[in-house]
Amino acid sequence: MQVDTEIKRELAESDKAKEGKFLTFALCGEEYGVEILKVKEIIGIMNITPVPQTPSFVKGVINLRGKVIPVIDLRLKFGMEKQDYDERTCIIVIDIPDGTGKRIVMGIVVDSVSEVLTIRNEDIEDTPAFGARMNTGFIMGMAKVKGAVKILLDIDKVLAADEVTTIGAMAQQQQE
Repeated sequence: MQVDTEIKRELAESDKAKEGKFLTFALCGEEYGVEILKVKEIIGIMNITPVPQTPSFVKGVINLRGKVIPVIDLRLKFGMEKQDYDERTCIIVIDIPDGTGKRIVMGIVVDSVSEVLTIRNEDIEDTPAFGARMNTGFIMGMAKVKGAVKILLDIDKVLAADEVTTIGAMAQQQQE
């Protein structure tokens, strides 16, 4: 009886962790969201300096007020079709753990930013099962908002820890 109560409380707390404010953005015609607390700022697309021998989704680095930060193209990371940048394309500057206990600031290129939404737990469903071969661990859930579905990303899991560490080291080298 006590164990059942504890399990129910833990499940309720983990569900509560999903709800909150999310910055929503478009990517390849679909709407996604990231926790607003992970977002440092949103900037327009700017000159990105390519860095040799990086994965194709790593666009390079930018100089943001004297700090060099790595930038990835989320379309390419997700295996979507490449698209030319336009006036709506922007960079969401996020703060994520690097896997070593430190934090890294990086930019993610998205097609456009939509809005900040408060999403309640009852409007978030678990990620559907797509089969064992598909990795959906970076999807926090599916939010039902105004008759549409928004894919909520766990931005900490979008990049594997080793990728984040490598990208962070790359930005550090560019800074020096």
